[in-house]
Amino acid sequence: MEKTSRVSMAALSNGPLTRHGKSEPPHHADRATTLDALRAIANSTARNHDHFVERDGMRFAGTHLIVDLWQASNLDDTEVVENALRSAAEAARATLLNIDLHCFTPNGGITGVAILAESHISIHTWPEYAYAAIDVFMCGRAEPLKAIDVFRRAFAPGMLTISEHKRGLMP
Repeated sequence: MEKTSRVSMAALSNGPLTRHGKSEPPHHADRATTLDALRAIANSTARNHDHFVERDGMRFAGTHLIVDLWQASNLDDTEVVENALRSAAEAARATLLNIDLHCFTPNGGITGVAILAESHISIHTWPEYAYAAIDVFMCGRAEPLKAIDVFRRAFAPGMLTISEHKRGLMP
């Protein structure tokens, strides 16, 4: 039985940056962009051509899924990895531009990336640990969450975790 957890992160801070509970001034404060300037940029952009996503009252560049597969199989099989990348792009209704894979020796780990018109899907496998790290980042009308079932079928993980980030969240 596969364990699945999902964390959704969408935060916009109007205050100072914090690290380990301490308040810090922003880096390059002299070049910091104000919220008003960001709003002006967003409003001046042709909304039907920028491929930003509008959902639940938010406007953002795209959805970035960070996926960890544990107790997974087929992680050293380049054909399975390539087919999974191709099928994941198709399931998410993304436009596949190119796939590039590299197999490492002696452990057979694979690093692969599917370049999409809507961004990318990448995978890094560690067969010796039955572990894979997958990134799915898509903008526009693509549906990145639909790629997850493809990875479940291809790699049959015992455990899968997903973190969802809204990239480029507009103020």
